[in-house]
Amino acid sequence: MSMSENSGFRRIPGHKLIVRALALTAALCMAATSAACGAKGAENKADDGSKLSFMLDWTPNTNHVGIYVARHLGYFDKAGLKLTILPTAQAGAETSVQNGVADVGFSKLSNLATFNSQGADLRQVFNIGQHSVARWCSLASRTDIQTPKDFDGKTFVSFGSAEQTAVVKQMIRYAGGKGDFKRVTSGTNTFATLTSGKGDFAGFYANWEGVESELKGPALHCFTQADWGVPGNPDQLGFVVKNSWLQQAGHRRALTAFVKACLRGYNYALSHPDQAADILVKETKGSAIDPTLAKRSMESIVKEGYWVDSPDQKSISGLINVKDAQDYLDFQFKAGTYRDAKKADPDKAPQAKDLWTDRYVREAADQ
Repeated sequence: MSMSENSGFRRIPGHKLIVRALALTAALCMAATSAACGAKGAENKADDGSKLSFMLDWTPNTNHVGIYVARHLGYFDKAGLKLTILPTAQAGAETSVQNGVADVGFSKLSNLATFNSQGADLRQVFNIGQHSVARWCSLASRTDIQTPKDFDGKTFVSFGSAEQTAVVKQMIRYAGGKGDFKRVTSGTNTFATLTSGKGDFAGFYANWEGVESELKGPALHCFTQADWGVPGNPDQLGFVVKNSWLQQAGHRRALTAFVKACLRGYNYALSHPDQAADILVKETKGSAIDPTLAKRSMESIVKEGYWVDSPDQKSISGLINVKDAQDYLDFQFKAGTYRDAKKADPDKAPQAKDLWTDRYVREAADQ
C-alpha cells in the first residue's frame, strides 16, 4: 500500500495520510491487550471483562506487529482485556474513533492535526514512529529524475492530499525548482501506475513498500523530505482515542493496560524481529502477508532504528518528540494545509502538546 493510497499504511483525506482506500478484510476478533510486563496482580489489570475495539489504519503490516505479538503471546489475556481488531473502514480510523465505532485507532499525529482543526476531538496516546519512513520516489529507470527539482512539471501519483502537496513543493523548491507539478489518482497499485507511465513519482514507505521494491521490483529512486528542506517528523505513528472516551475511569484503566501490553509486544518485536514477523503472518492469515516481506521489513525497522531515538536503544519509548512534531505542524500551517470547520484558515498552527498525551505510556511503564 503506497503512501498515496494510505498513510503509513493509512488513509489520506486532504492530508498526506488520510484518504485510504477500501476496507479489505473481515474483522478479526482477538483476545487482546495486556499490561502484564511484570504485572503485580489486580492493580496492573483492567477491570474484569474489559473490552476494547481497535481499528487498523490499513491492511496488517509491521507497523501493527506489536499488537499481534501481544495477542499471540497472551499479554492481553493476562491484562484482563478482550480486544477486537477491526479492519479499517472506508471513512478511516480517525473518523471511526471520533464517531465511537472503535475505541482506539491507529493513526498519526499529523493526521490528528487535520481532523482536530476541523472540529474532531482526538488525542494520540502511543507512538512508534521516532524517525520518518516516508519516501518520495520515481522508478530507478527514470534517469531524467536525479533530484526533487526534476519532479517539476512531472505527474505526482496521489489522492490530492494538501499535506503531501506541501511536502513535494518544498522539496522541489529547496532543490532549485518551481514546485509545479500535475497530479493523477493512483489505481489499486502505485507501482503499476508508475510502470504504466501514467505517473512519474509517488510517495512510499521505506519499511514496507521500499522493502517490497527491493524484493520484487521495480527498483525505486527515493528522496527523504528531511534532506530537502522539510522540518520535523511527519510519521509519528501510533494509537489515538477520543478525548471524551477518556472521561470514564474504566476506559482509562483499560487503555493503560492496552498500552502496557503493546509496549511489551513492540519491544519483543524489536529484540526478536524474525519471530515477530512469523507471528504477524500467523495472526493475519486472511491478509496473506508474504513471510519474506514481513521478515525483511522487520530487519529494516531494526537496522534503520525507525522505532527508537538512537541506534543503541533496546526498547521503544512509546513517546513523541514534541519539538519534531511541532516543527512539522508549523511547516504545514505556513503552507496553508489546515482548514477549520468552516473551511477557513485556522488562527494558528495545531499544537502538538494538545494533540498528544504521554500519560498512558508513563502509567504503563510505571506498573
